[in-house]
Amino acid sequence: MSPAIAFDTLVYAKKLKSVGFTEAQAEALAESQAQLIESRLATKQDIELVRRDMKELETSLKRDMKALDVSLKRDIKEIEMRLTIRMGILIAASIAIVATLVKLL
Repeated sequence: MSPAIAFDTLVYAKKLKSVGFTEAQAEALAESQAQLIESRLATKQDIELVRRDMKELETSLKRDMKALDVSLKRDIKEIEMRLTIRMGILIAASIAIVATLVKLL
């Protein structure tokens, strides 16, 4: 599907001829300019596709971020649990050492 372009090759060719281009040169340049513009011009459909792709990417990114958040929270809770257990073991060991020292002294 060819996009609608507001580029008048006839007017462009006439301007080129008025500044010294031959008719063949002016027509060739006008045609090549039209093709260049057509190949580089984004259509409304192109823009809509990009918008849709960006929306899908945003949704996917939000879903991935949510999953990462849940995973990180679970990992933090697991680390907290391990630290709590280690702290409890250290406190129990410290109490046992203090109790032993009290009996010995």
